[in-house]
Formats: sequence, structure tokens, C-alpha cells
Amino acid sequence: MTAFAALSRRGALRLGTAALAAAASPRAWAQATAPAAPAGPFSLPKRAYEPNALEPHIDAATMDIHYNRHHAAYVAALNNAAKDNGVIAKASVGELLADLNQLPENLRMVVRNNGGGHANHTMFWEVMGPAAGGAPTGDVAAAITRDLGGFDKFKADFEAAGLRVFGSGWVFVTVDKDGKLALLAKPNQDSPIMEKRMVLLGNDVWEHAYYLKYQNRRADYLKSWWNVVNWAKVNERYAAAKAGKLAI
Repeated sequence: MTAFAALSRRGALRLGTAALAAAASPRAWAQATAPAAPAGPFSLPKRAYEPNALEPHIDAATMDIHYNRHHAAYVAALNNAAKDNGVIAKASVGELLADLNQLPENLRMVVRNNGGGHANHTMFWEVMGPAAGGAPTGDVAAAITRDLGGFDKFKADFEAAGLRVFGSGWVFVTVDKDGKLALLAKPNQDSPIMEKRMVLLGNDVWEHAYYLKYQNRRADYLKSWWNVVNWAKVNERYAAAKAGKLAI
């Protein structure tokens, strides 16, 4: 029996209410209130920019709701899980997702949804920034040309993948230890980490990520998002991936 399999049934039962709340419909943002943030091993990452720093492409109100309510809800649910499950408390979110199938079945969805949401959003804030955008640079630019057909083709394919996501989900670029890139779309808060893949960058296509400004125009949001991609940070993540040090 693995350490994960030894998690308590009492902890699993206690998580039910928190899991349902955190997995609420993406349309629930309009009525959302800031969730409780119980102390625990997981925390919101500090953004390097203010909520209005990505305007006009992403508005301050969306950034505030997205970060302080949606992302915070995933963190709160993970910390609630950690109260009764010591292995969750001691593991990083990347480790939990990579070993998801080692968890008892009745805990997997809690970690999948909330751990995935925490990992995905932590990456999301990092790969964006003010005074960003433009074309990729450095090793990432070369990798995009080599593996994804060049920047223009990559952008078109990335946007098309984002539009094909039915309902809520993400579009990612994954990177392996040799630096090879691949495009991957996932539903809900599923993370490529669950498939032992490293995430170079990704865009959130849940409605809460864009609906205040773009309403149903997901295509416009996807096109505008390139203006806030921080290619310097993406290059840092690329170097970390090739060094085997990219955790989320």
C-alpha cells in the first residue's frame, strides 16, 4: 500500500462540501464572494503586477475576481484537505497531480480539481505581465519554429485549440526534458502534470477568465492574450524544464 493510499476515510468525507464549492459553474463568478482561506501548506502565489497592469487586454475587475476568488477557492479546498490528510499536507501540488492515481479513489477528484486549478493558475499569473507581448525570443522562439511551425502557425493553432474546448478548460504548450514542445488542450482544471508532462505556458478559457470584458467572444480574448504573454518568463520556464527543475 502506498503512502497516498493510507489517507484517512474521515478526511475524504470531510472534503465533500469543499470540493463541490470549489468546482462551481464558471458562470458563478458574478455572485462569487471571497472564500475563507484556512491556514495550511498551500497559498496564493504573489503576482509580480497589480490587477490593472494587463489592461486593456485583461481588465482589473476580472483579474481581481479570478485571483482573489477563483484561485483562492482552490487553495482553500486544498488546505481543508490537508487538515485531515498528512500526506497531502507534506506533498507539493505538482507531486499530488503527478501521483494522482496513487490517491484513494474518493480523494482523486478533490485533488484533480483543486490541485489542478492551483497549478494551472500559478503558471498563468507567471507567464503574463505588463509591457509584454510581441514575438517570442531566445530558445523558446527557436523551439516554436522547430516544433510548432513558427510563431504565426503556432498562434493560429493555439487559438483554434482554445476555441475547440467545449465549456471550460485550458490550452497548454507542454515541454519535455529535451526541450521539445507540443500543443495540448485539457478540460476543466485538468493539468498536463497528471500525464507527467511539464507545462511551458497556457491560457485559461473558463468564462471567468474573460467574460466581463469579452462576453461570449472567446476568439477575441484568445487573440488579445498574446499582448500580455511575458516571453522572458516563458524562456525562464523553458530553461528550468530542460534542467529538470520546472515543478508547475
